[in-house]
Formats: sequence, structure tokens, C-alpha cells
Amino acid sequence: MMKRILAILALLAIGGALFAWAGKKIYPDRWVYVSRSFGSDRDVEDIRNIARTASEHGLTGIVLAGMDRISLGTPAYYDRLKQVKEIADSDRLEIVPMGFGTGYGGAILSHDKNLAEGMLVKGALFVAGQTEARFHADSPARLLNGGFEEFSGNTIKHFSTQDQPGVKTFVDTHVFHSGKASLRIENFGGAQEENVRLAQQIRVTPNRCYRVRAWVKTEGAAPASLFSIKAYTADHRDLSPFEPRLGATSDWTQVSTAFNSWYADRIDLNVGVFEGLAGKVWVDDVELEEVGLTNVIRRDGAPLEVRDDKTQTVYQDGRDFAAISDPLLDFKWTHEMPVIHLLPGGRIRSGTRLRVDYYHGTTIYNDQVSACPSEPKVYEIWKQQFPLIEKYFAPKRYFLSVDEVRLFNRCDRCRRRHMAAAAILGDTITSLYGQIRAVNPTAEVLVWSDMFDPNHNSKSQYYLVDGALTDTWEYLPKDVGVVCWYYEKRRESLEFFSSRGFKTIAGAYYDADDLKNPEGWLEALDAVPGAAGIMYTTWSDKYELLPGFGDLVSRRR
Repeated sequence: MMKRILAILALLAIGGALFAWAGKKIYPDRWVYVSRSFGSDRDVEDIRNIARTASEHGLTGIVLAGMDRISLGTPAYYDRLKQVKEIADSDRLEIVPMGFGTGYGGAILSHDKNLAEGMLVKGALFVAGQTEARFHADSPARLLNGGFEEFSGNTIKHFSTQDQPGVKTFVDTHVFHSGKASLRIENFGGAQEENVRLAQQIRVTPNRCYRVRAWVKTEGAAPASLFSIKAYTADHRDLSPFEPRLGATSDWTQVSTAFNSWYADRIDLNVGVFEGLAGKVWVDDVELEEVGLTNVIRRDGAPLEVRDDKTQTVYQDGRDFAAISDPLLDFKWTHEMPVIHLLPGGRIRSGTRLRVDYYHGTTIYNDQVSACPSEPKVYEIWKQQFPLIEKYFAPKRYFLSVDEVRLFNRCDRCRRRHMAAAAILGDTITSLYGQIRAVNPTAEVLVWSDMFDPNHNSKSQYYLVDGALTDTWEYLPKDVGVVCWYYEKRRESLEFFSSRGFKTIAGAYYDADDLKNPEGWLEALDAVPGAAGIMYTTWSDKYELLPGFGDLVSRRR
């Protein structure tokens, strides 16, 4: 009897241990994200060190970003890729090439800047001189008291909204950029992020482009990107997602952004602190002006028309005027506007008022320029990359960076497709999936979660996209793996994709100073079927916690 009891107890102990182990799984895909340009041998040595650390601490793969511009490589670049493959093989690490998105369109634009997604400007006014036509603003847009010279106490005149005058917003007559006063913002944040701003309603003309400039000074600002300029429509869409690069403490610096008014005839122009935690910010000399042809893009899918304002005669490129372009095309808003060069013998006479329809690109936040997902040339460029990736890495998997696609379905090429925005996004995924399978029929394909997640960016109104992005997940091929990265909604996101049969991986870490983020992800992964892995994801090239991360995800005690 005693032996039988001991045997039962032993089985129970084993069962308990197995149950505990089953609750804390060690996932097969344990990766580290790496981004390098391979412009120097230093990049190879960096990866050698990262790979050694990853291998020694139980990771199984390297997600290698930037592989969507491999066709632009030099012989030295390709030699470095060979070395990276040898390093990965030596350390028994899989290489997962990553790239191929339009939201962050830098790789596509490195081939051709005019492949940027465009926003329509209609009827911009240019007036002809003897040899050139220059832009003339004819919009009703006017910003009143942008220098904050008119005030009563700490209340600034002509602004319909001012958050907590005398408490968080102040008229400062001792520190200013020009004139006799500036706006000072302080006493915000603390335990949580806070918005503190001024707002003024501005009349605008639909489908026009407006530049906004301001002088800003900071002291102990946290985060450093807390100052922003926002242009809100009546339905609460921000037409100017913008974060200037300012130091935590900086002297007076002019920042510039722009917005396309799109369907709006009025906007609320906001300036101030957004999601601020601490510090002081001074703002002065805010200016708003209509601009024309800045960052104009030229391609078949972004047509340009110049017509006579009086007779409606449409003038011809090469006959009446030279090819129009922005020679300083950088999608920023600090340079001067282009002019239209008139051709000898052309039909445009001095004094003629011209109306110009065109498309322009822009920068979102401080570094994101979207490419057009509907231009055939984009897919031709992508198609060139996959055979080269196969040649140098022969990967088992590909990771598609179809994330944060904040601008599309606005240019003529997108509009002519007569497709819903969600369907255009879905077509991007299915086309890339098909290109990968054409060169590697057994390759697994993964994609970031956000644009297909109703808990995240799959919503009815998203940034500057024309049309709803609801139910986008329905366009995903059923065997695509989904890499979830929204930590605050990790359980909801993982459950959403898992319940629909998708394999899931967690994009964890994001440059914190501890491992609480991956610990939280592991707990969430354990609770859903179909979870396969977790990735150390750093945008700031921070690998100090990689050893601890590797131990955490590969040992799970």
C-alpha cells in the first residue's frame, strides 16, 4: 500500500511539474531585431557581437531590417552580406530578412522620390511674369496674434482655447524671440503625460497646402519631442502629425511643418505641448501661410495641370512651360517654393493668372514619408529584391514591414483603382506574399500586427488615409504569422489573431531600462494557442539587456 501511495504521489508531482512547465513555455522563435546599412565593415562587426551574445543566451534568429533596398548594393555591400550569413550560420542563428512597406517608404524613395504618396492641391494661384510664374496666396487663411503681443494678464487674445492661463500657460515678457512677449508652458505632466496648448480656428480653402512655422525654446523638456503643431478638422482628424527634433534644453529654434487642408474649410490650429511630462517650453512668432508646388511629385499617378484662370485654357508642359519639379524635394517644409519657368514662344503672357493642380508628398512626425502602394513601379522595385535575398541568405521566412501606413489612397493612381482603403492595404500584402512565394514556395511570411488589428490601427479613421481600415485582417493569407507589438493591448491583440488561426509572435522590449515589457509579453503569450515566439526589438540600437532577455525567454524558470 505504501509503495502504491508513493507511486501516486510521484505521478502527481511529475504532473504538477509538467503543468507548471506547460504554463511557462519556451517558444521556438526567439529573435533579436537588427538594422544596419552595411556601408562599412563596422556594421559586420556589430552584428558579429550581437549574434554571439544572442547565441550564447539562447536566441535562435536575427531579424535583419532594410533588406528591401538590397538591389542598390555595391560589391563591398554584398561581400558584407556574405560575412553576415557566415556569422549567423556559425552561431546557429536563422536570418529573417525584413522590409517591404510603404508607410516608411524610404527604401522605395531611394529608387525614386516621386514614388511618394501624394496629396492633391487644387487651384493654387500663380501669376506670370516675363520669364516665370510665381505663387500668390489667395486663401482666406489668417492667423491672428501669432506673436502673442496682444494679451490681458496671462490670457492671449484671439485664441479660442488656452489651457489653464496663469497655471500652465503664461505670457512671458522677459523671455521672447521677438517683440515684447512669448507664450511659456510649464507645470505639466508629472505622473502622466499631458496636453497643454493654444488653439485658434482658421478658415482655409479645401485642397490647399499651408505651411506653419514657429520659434521654440525648451528647458528640461521631457520628452524632447513634446512640442507640436496640429491642425484639427471638425471631425477631429489631425492634418499635421508633426514632431520636431528639439533638445531637452535648446535655444530658440524655428520649426516648420505643413498640412493639406483636404476636405476642410476650417481647421483648429493648435500649438503647444502634447504628451509632455516635465520642463518648460517657450513659443513665439507662429506664422501660417499658403504655399504652392513645395514638395511637388511628378509621376503618372500624380498628374499636374496648369490652366488659365480666366479662359480655362490648359497649358502644355514642354510647349508653354518647362517641366515642373521641386529641385529641393525633401518632403520637409523649410525650403523656398519652386517657380514655373515659362518657355519662349509659349502661350502664357505676363500678368496671366494661372491655376495649378498638383500632388505633393510630406513628412509625418519627423522622418516618415509614405510611398504609393498603387504605383506599378513600386512592385517592380520590390520584385528585384527577392531573388537577391534568396541568393545571399536563402531564408526560411520573410518579415513584411507593412506597419503604420499613415498616408495612402490620396493620389490619382490610388483613386483610379476604385478600391476601398482596406482593400488597397490588403492587396499590398497579398502581392508581396505572391512575390515571395514565386522565389521561395515554402517560405513563411510574417507581418506586423498593427494595420490588421482592430485593437490598434485597423479603424475607421486613421491619420491621412482616405477611407476606413476596418476588417483589414480578412485580407491576410491564412498562413501568415502576425507579430504583435502593442504592449498595452497585448492580450486583446494576441487573442484576436490566435482565435482566427494565425500564428503569433511578440515584438517586445522597445528600449526600456528593464525586462518588464518582455515579461508581460511572455505572460500574455502563455495564455493563447498558436503563440510561437518573441523578439528583442530596439529602435535605438540598445542591446545592453540582450543577455538578460535571452536568458529570460530561453530558460523561463
